[in-house]
Amino acid sequence: MGYKPYEGFEPKWIKEAAPADSYRSIFRWGDPEHFKFPKESLYKLMKERLDITDDYVKDYRCDLGLEPVDFKGEYAPKMAQEHLDFFKSIYGDQMSQSDYDRLSVAYGQTAYDLYRVRERQFDSLPDVVLYPGESEQIEKTVEYCAKNKIPLYVYGGGSSVTRGVEPTLGGVSLDMRRNFNKVIAFNEIDQTITVQAGMSGPDLEKHLNNAMAEFGAKRAFTCGHFPQSFEYSSVGGWVTTRGSGQNSTYYGCITDICLQQKYATPRGKIVTSRYPREATGPNLNQIMMGSEGTFGVLTEATLKIFHYNPENRKRFSYIFKTWQDAMDFARECLQGEFGFSSVFRLSDPEETNMMLRLYNVDETPAQGLLEMMGYKDMERCLFLGFTDGDKSYSKNVAKNIAKVARKHGGFPLTGLVCKGWEKGRFDDPYMRDSLHDFGIIIDTLECCVNWSNMAQVHRDVREVCHALPNTVVTTHMSHCYPQGANLYFIFIAKMDTAAEFKAYHKTILDAIQKSGAALSHHHGIGKMFAPWLEGSVGRTEYGTFKALKDYFDPDYTMNPGGTIGLDLKEEDKIFLRDGYSEIGHVE
Repeated sequence: MGYKPYEGFEPKWIKEAAPADSYRSIFRWGDPEHFKFPKESLYKLMKERLDITDDYVKDYRCDLGLEPVDFKGEYAPKMAQEHLDFFKSIYGDQMSQSDYDRLSVAYGQTAYDLYRVRERQFDSLPDVVLYPGESEQIEKTVEYCAKNKIPLYVYGGGSSVTRGVEPTLGGVSLDMRRNFNKVIAFNEIDQTITVQAGMSGPDLEKHLNNAMAEFGAKRAFTCGHFPQSFEYSSVGGWVTTRGSGQNSTYYGCITDICLQQKYATPRGKIVTSRYPREATGPNLNQIMMGSEGTFGVLTEATLKIFHYNPENRKRFSYIFKTWQDAMDFARECLQGEFGFSSVFRLSDPEETNMMLRLYNVDETPAQGLLEMMGYKDMERCLFLGFTDGDKSYSKNVAKNIAKVARKHGGFPLTGLVCKGWEKGRFDDPYMRDSLHDFGIIIDTLECCVNWSNMAQVHRDVREVCHALPNTVVTTHMSHCYPQGANLYFIFIAKMDTAAEFKAYHKTILDAIQKSGAALSHHHGIGKMFAPWLEGSVGRTEYGTFKALKDYFDPDYTMNPGGTIGLDLKEEDKIFLRDGYSEIGHVE
């Protein structure tokens, strides 16, 4: 677990795996044998910032969910036997109506989902779960569901934080995790790999890293796509939500990496072009990406792959005196035309305050030295990153980043801080689960901005986040471009119920839409962000989404219930502005 025993009071963190058939095994993140808790200095900081005492966390405030999943006769499936017989003919024993299996695909990973499971609010359960192994099964299922007007949902890795997988109208849920994870083709000449949509991040990387042994390739490869949900997300989820990985500044987002897609839709099978560039009308690849299962089911994806050269990686970290200095540094690096860092992560003052504790800088002589040099707590900003690619390229990018950092007053903290982040970069959700037991939530929202409105959006959104008393709100940019960046907001607060969370979450989405930022950079929209989408992109512009839906799925059987807003009632939509700002200014 990698933490020191507390010298003072320590909450009763759960340190044992949840029973395999329990509610907790469903809502808890990841590996059942892995745990993460705040170290004592971070715990003390959180108590101070959240205004809590040891008594507040002396006992559990939320249901632990340790008992077996058992609906006790409630929430019975409603699907007609004739439909079940049809699915049985296709899937055999690879289908289930058990309470556990139905609940296991009902929710994603936003705090709202976790609260509802803890509170036993089961308002979104499929009637049957199917476990496809071949694309043909999915094609027959889509055709049948469209013909019989049966709602159809897809569960990839289950890491959605937008209620994207939620089967709000019952029906069928396709669980891709069990069987739908094969490599279809590997092409070293084109540098591509084609996989089934249920392929997980770790399995994909394993295939590519072992390409010499597995495919007879001349070298090892990587996909370069590493979202924080990497270990428990799927290729299909990445593509259908337009996801981004933490190395996107160099490798690109999934919209850059995905070359070809195959879908089963009510209209029939759709296969997009496999060519790197075309001038043959609107780009169907981009039209299908981001549709979140509302046009059909993604069955296969062809991804670009890259040389795997971990030995060429250069790690570095710098500290800046102010957020303005740090933003100026970041923009100059991205517009410098000397190449891009693979990871490029810049934390604002409040996040830096947390990060220096999380990665143990507060336990080194550097802490006092930084204060003496004028890098003051709650003003200074931490940057960390590393380069990938060819050896000379990697070295040159790192050298130029160092040069720009010095120009803007950046003080080097060596690559050790970056190594600390790198070691634990997929671990943070485990700490979220530990804190949630005591009524302390950690959740996130993100948006995309231009450099010209970054400071304003950062200020406006954080002001709304902090309107809830005793709330920690950290912000960083983790996906950066010559024209702008992603702002990623993490909030830590005291909450005991799903209703409290939903109300607070709404205020932040209101602020993002009102600020003029893009509503989502890489989380997608799902059903949770959907009410704000039309007001974010514009009424006329949003009409194109509706036209596509009407073409692919005229009876609205694919992921119905509000996904990306396509079947929302007009009174449920939120308009705090109408569309993006005019070029050159923010309204």
